Amino acid sequence: MYEIERSFDQQIASLHKARPVVVITEPLEPRVLEAVCHLARFMRPVLLAPEAEVRDMAARHLGHVDRARIEFALAESVFVDVPRRRELIEEFAAHCLDHGSCGTGARSLDEARDAVSEPGLFGIYAVHLGHADMVVGGATHTPREFFRPMLSLLSNQPVVCEAGVFILPDDHPQGLYPHNIVVFGDVGVNAEMSPDVLAQTAVGTCLVARDLIPEDVLPEIHGAVVCYSHKGSDEGSSPEMVRRAMPIVEKLLAERVARAPRYASIRIAGEVKISAAISRRSAELYGGGEDFGGGTNVIIVPNLETGNLLYHLYASRYPDARKFPVLFGLKFRGVDLAKDCSPEDVRLAVKAGVLRLAKDGRWDCTPKDTFFRRLRVLAVNPGSTSTKIAVYEGEREVFSEEVRHSAEELAPFAGRGVVEQYPMRKAAVAAALERRGLKPADFDAVAGRGGLLRPIPHGTYRVDESVLRDLRAAVGGEHASNLGGLIAHELARPAGKPAFIVDPVVVDEVHPRVKITGVKSIRRRVISHALNQIASAHRFAQDHETFYEKINVVVCHLGGGISVGAHRKGRCIDANNGLDGEGPFSPERSGSLPVGQFADLCFSGRHTHAQVRKLVKGAGGLIDLLGTPDLREVERRIAAGDAEAAEVFEAMAYQIAKQASSLLPAFEGEAVDGVILTGGMARSAALVERVSHYLSGLKCRVTVYPGENEMAALAHGALRVLYGREEARTYLPEGVPVLAK
Repeated sequence: MYEIERSFDQQIASLHKARPVVVITEPLEPRVLEAVCHLARFMRPVLLAPEAEVRDMAARHLGHVDRARIEFALAESVFVDVPRRRELIEEFAAHCLDHGSCGTGARSLDEARDAVSEPGLFGIYAVHLGHADMVVGGATHTPREFFRPMLSLLSNQPVVCEAGVFILPDDHPQGLYPHNIVVFGDVGVNAEMSPDVLAQTAVGTCLVARDLIPEDVLPEIHGAVVCYSHKGSDEGSSPEMVRRAMPIVEKLLAERVARAPRYASIRIAGEVKISAAISRRSAELYGGGEDFGGGTNVIIVPNLETGNLLYHLYASRYPDARKFPVLFGLKFRGVDLAKDCSPEDVRLAVKAGVLRLAKDGRWDCTPKDTFFRRLRVLAVNPGSTSTKIAVYEGEREVFSEEVRHSAEELAPFAGRGVVEQYPMRKAAVAAALERRGLKPADFDAVAGRGGLLRPIPHGTYRVDESVLRDLRAAVGGEHASNLGGLIAHELARPAGKPAFIVDPVVVDEVHPRVKITGVKSIRRRVISHALNQIASAHRFAQDHETFYEKINVVVCHLGGGISVGAHRKGRCIDANNGLDGEGPFSPERSGSLPVGQFADLCFSGRHTHAQVRKLVKGAGGLIDLLGTPDLREVERRIAAGDAEAAEVFEAMAYQIAKQASSLLPAFEGEAVDGVILTGGMARSAALVERVSHYLSGLKCRVTVYPGENEMAALAHGALRVLYGREEARTYLPEGVPVLAK
């Protein structure tokens, strides 16, 4: 059976859109609540019930669902006790009374208040007036309570259609519907039947199919508009009605193709007998061929009774089928659940709505931030020759910019501590913000890249005098990231806003056994790409609808330097010192070396101490082996037949996998949930394939999050504190850091 839910998950993830705000009007219905527990990574749930009642319902009815999954979903949700949201009730009631479009018949403000206080209508109005993006209901509501007012308030065109999507099991006769995927549509949602209504329904149903099923699965969508008799007098089912509708179909489809080229793969045939549409034998007998049977994906019937008959016939005959309804004409804003829906049906219906909304180029974010405040965070990430800045509103990036510092600007600071660059860098950031019409007071917090401080546990730290003192003193060494906390503090302080640093490279939560070496005077230091590693682990946890504190993962940051860390239940318990070149060799770093041979090299007289240090970090790895740090250039050489480049590439992939697998003892026998590949080199499909091949014996999933992701990691670290999901930590250089009070 075609795995449509996995397809939805992959498509939604690939679109990189913000999560829409979805109002769940029936959270105390166990089927719906169970579905929500599998949806929180795709949407931001608004549950219209008190939190205590939802938790009680979960405890009584969802014992078969993993507890961490439930807790994650509820942590991502907002609970709305409707009678207590008086400001929204007043807004909705006034609109209801003034416009009367919700069909309540309210004649006074009190009657309108009573009407909109019902969860169904409350949720619909929340979407209608821009407080949310989508509303879900119908599992327990009557049509009058939910379906009809939803159509009245949310429809954006005169004709609305409801399609039933089926993924039939493998025991369905093969070949009639490609991949056993079929979509049924009818005109029953509309009060009157006309050629225009039929045409709108036909096109709308086919658009639904194209939006949901990728072209590599169904290269073309074949729709069939059926009729019942060549002699029938029923205008709704007559060939004449279909004939009159088909020119309108062509016009509407052309308009859609002009707006979205993907719809060019839709073909719609008219005046097809119902038997030919659903039977290969009938199609052959009637001469319809592939256009009318044995290739049809979408069947449009001109009346409600036949549509319902087909839907329930297939649902009864194939109880294991994947099925869900989709509404067209509401601008993706409403989901109407069937009374007999299963939790899986609910998941599929909601994911279908989220996917179509994400594909719509007109949607960017929820108009109003009533339920999920869009707190604004400025992220600052200083590098050696540039300073990156990004502004986030909630989880959505508003803009990012890399402020480059010319050689002339940096020349006066040659040979001096990096902190001397602070005034110049801060001024450049302030100027970049000013060009965007922004000032520091516009932000709820500023997050700076953490520098080389003393070893600390992971987390988001308030920038205080202890942090500033150690950054200015460069207690862990000179590095441009030392400027992150300084700039964040000085931008936030005048406006009285908090400044944070997030997961600096010195995150150290390892057991003493990790640091002991065979030379008493040498202890391993832990310096890694902690920011991106931990952010990637958080993302992996969210993608699996759980918490960082609940997973075991190995994270491989593959950049100019490579660091590989073991993350066990919310702590980074081992990592190679990527700064000093330990671990696999990388584009610029030597990696771990045979100690005896390296000692001989150091004392050979051919290299100074500075040259040896440069070979370890800055001129080693791919630079020394192949003369370039650019993996893309290495791949081009391999494609051109360069055997040496191929050998070096294979060695690097092997060493990355070897480092990752060497961390298994850190988990002390616990299962590893996954290996994560991240960083710039994770964009290389060839490298990912080779590393994954070498790791296949671990029997766990390899997940790829390409790119540095540092700006998002900084913003999300600050937001976790601002939203109360984590406590900010206080940096205590003389002792063990603790949570801030």
